[in-house]
Amino acid sequence: MGQNIENLIIGSGIAGLSLALKLAKKQKVMVIAKGGLTDSNTWWAQGGIAGVLDEGDSFDRHIEDTMVAGAGLCRRDVVEMVVTAGPRLIGELVGLGVPFSAEDSESGQFHLTQEGGHSHRRVIHVDDFTGQGVLRTLIARARAEPNITIIEHVMAVDLLTTDKYAPDFSQNRCIGAYVLDRQTQQISTVRSRNTFLCTGGHGKVYLYTSNPDIATGDGLAMGWRAGCRVANLEFMQFHPTCLYHPQAKNFLISEAVRGEGGKLKDRRGVEFMRAYHPLAELAPRDIVARAIDSELKKTGETNVFLDVRHLGEAFIVKHFPNIYATCKKFGIDMVTDMIPVVPAAHYSCGGIVTDSHGRTGVAGLYALGETACTGLHGANRLASNSLLEALVFADRAAEDVLTQVATVSEDYATLPVPEWSTQGDAPADEVVVLSHIWDEIRRLMWHYVGIVRSDKRLKRALSRITALREELDTYYWDYQVNDALLEVRNLALVAALTIRCAMARKESRGIHFNLDYPVASESKGRKDTVIR
Repeated sequence: MGQNIENLIIGSGIAGLSLALKLAKKQKVMVIAKGGLTDSNTWWAQGGIAGVLDEGDSFDRHIEDTMVAGAGLCRRDVVEMVVTAGPRLIGELVGLGVPFSAEDSESGQFHLTQEGGHSHRRVIHVDDFTGQGVLRTLIARARAEPNITIIEHVMAVDLLTTDKYAPDFSQNRCIGAYVLDRQTQQISTVRSRNTFLCTGGHGKVYLYTSNPDIATGDGLAMGWRAGCRVANLEFMQFHPTCLYHPQAKNFLISEAVRGEGGKLKDRRGVEFMRAYHPLAELAPRDIVARAIDSELKKTGETNVFLDVRHLGEAFIVKHFPNIYATCKKFGIDMVTDMIPVVPAAHYSCGGIVTDSHGRTGVAGLYALGETACTGLHGANRLASNSLLEALVFADRAAEDVLTQVATVSEDYATLPVPEWSTQGDAPADEVVVLSHIWDEIRRLMWHYVGIVRSDKRLKRALSRITALREELDTYYWDYQVNDALLEVRNLALVAALTIRCAMARKESRGIHFNLDYPVASESKGRKDTVIR
């Protein structure tokens, strides 16, 4: 696979593919996907894309809702930029053929739903599987574009940077990546003028998550090793309502279900959210997740329930066909049964620090989507702002590349770099070791760095993660590299960075809640947690 390319996009979700389509209008693009093109967090996104699309709504209201949810850490300039660009970019998706749900068959208006934290109906969606609807369209368009090369089932190992291979002590620049073919386990070199990390989040660092198996924080880990700053990793959003069933691995019950009137109840059928927040089920996600966590700790139960029976069969089947069918598959009829749910790690509001065009601190390297920290989400993401952010920053990054590329030296794209050399020659035959470490990391993070934390829990977690990282480093240098080793190595690094961020924030704000500092500190807390 070793070759030169103008633009290397690592990741195939909404950020990666929408960026690819924009760049391909003038330049060559390679998109590499860790799994298949549908193996991404985007594919599993249910709710929709937030945007001011109704005449009764306004940019100011969407901006204010985002700022309130972000608990004092959103960058207003970024929020304004993203919100105001939303309608135009949603319009582009409509033009590409994304089949957004209509209000009815006659009006021609799109159906907009309301989710927690929003003051107006502004979430456009494709039934209750928006991610699939958007991604199918983008995949079809990308496959038909001659300037886009798509390679599936390959994994970036690490980024190539000039500080390692051609240091001039003036500027560290990314010049591509080492890439592993997951089928042959062979590693090759891809040199690129511009490299884009669109690798999604790292929800698999937790025991319970809505994320697919590929979400191991690879982009975040590679960016950190390349010299990028990371920020706000303490703000991991826990989705309040993940389906609780032994065979349901990571299925979400969308925010939109509560937005349309679903009620959270205990096993006796008693509602409890009014005791925690006046907005009840429509309170921001961090409040709802902590409320459920509190109820579970008080009762000792494994889960609570989401009740939509009062909405009626016709409404349920029309508005939530995918959720209805999936629950039915697991023996749960939403029309007659309450849905068992539990909080699960869902979305990271922190990541690699970028500017308003997605540029990182390493020249030629961009980070987009969940792997980035742009200043939009602050301490807590407003529901359905994530797909919006990916669209806007893909647009901004493409604009930056297409207007600035003439000023970039061609030397970096062809700079000779060494081919990958095997670190160790021992075959990685102790796969059980990696699986045990993987499981230990996820359980450790869930119990000690979960919805509710404390200094004592964080200290214990960091001590153990540090020991696991040392063990993995030995394994990395002594054995042949494979995808399982790369994933657990990245996972351990992201876990350590998350704990360090959490330990540095001596307050509770947004998603981050520490029992030792239960209130927000107005004098010290309104700043990002940045690790260099």
